[in-house]
Amino acid sequence: QVQLVESGGGLVQAGGSLRLSCAASGRTFSNYAMGWFRQAPGEERDFVASITWTGGNIYYADSVKGRFTISRDNAKNTMYLQINSLKPEDTAIYYCAARLGLAVQEPRRYAYWGQGTQVTVSS
Repeated sequence: QVQLVESGGGLVQAGGSLRLSCAASGRTFSNYAMGWFRQAPGEERDFVASITWTGGNIYYADSVKGRFTISRDNAKNTMYLQINSLKPEDTAIYYCAARLGLAVQEPRRYAYWGQGTQVTVSS
């Protein structure tokens, strides 16, 4: 089992920045590929970014490329999502997830999930 806890969400004006964190406990964090997903009201949960267990391969959704940066610190059992140039359409609950294997984009392929952190961007 892997337990995940997100933090760092909040209310921010358009153009602002946030840094989300995902703290992991339980099994060896460094064994897991990690991902960030987001879900707006009435929408499906969408892929945002993912990172392999080494951090050597990183993937982004087209909608966030150039504005979001995913990273991880295996020594601290923590993953991060730096979000810059926030837009109102970025408003959603942001979830982190973990899986053994590749850093894929499909939410259903992730075994472990956090409870989410709300990001709200005002215009």
